Amino acid sequence: MATTNSASAIWTGDLKSGEGHISTRSATLVSAAYDFRKRFEGAEGTNPEELIAAAHAACFSMALSGELGKAVLTATEIKTTATATLDFIDGAPTVTKVHLDLKAQIPGATDAAFQAAAAAAKAGCPISRLLKAETTLTAVLG
Repeated sequence: MATTNSASAIWTGDLKSGEGHISTRSATLVSAAYDFRKRFEGAEGTNPEELIAAAHAACFSMALSGELGKAVLTATEIKTTATATLDFIDGAPTVTKVHLDLKAQIPGATDAAFQAAAAAAKAGCPISRLLKAETTLTAVLG
């Protein structure tokens, strides 16, 4: 059974001085502002790449929980930070890679079982599968 989720964006103005607002159907984001400065110049605030990183971190953490369950393991904590890198390829802004930094507390897990579950989660997470960018992972148990 397929599920659907949606979000919307409204943009006004030109690229460099304009502003956009992002909203999600769930109202988790309601008119969250984004603009050129936030995306390309390091100004505070969100941007599409940060939202991709958040989605990837959340998706991977859930996928890891599922993989651990297959090994009859339950984490007390899974902490994932995803870092999306935006670079220019042939003059066009492109997400070139995502790095997942994982730290987990998993009672009774061996490092081998943990690494296998993390690798399977990285390969099987729907957001990992969506992205055409290279996805890397650092996994630390303990």
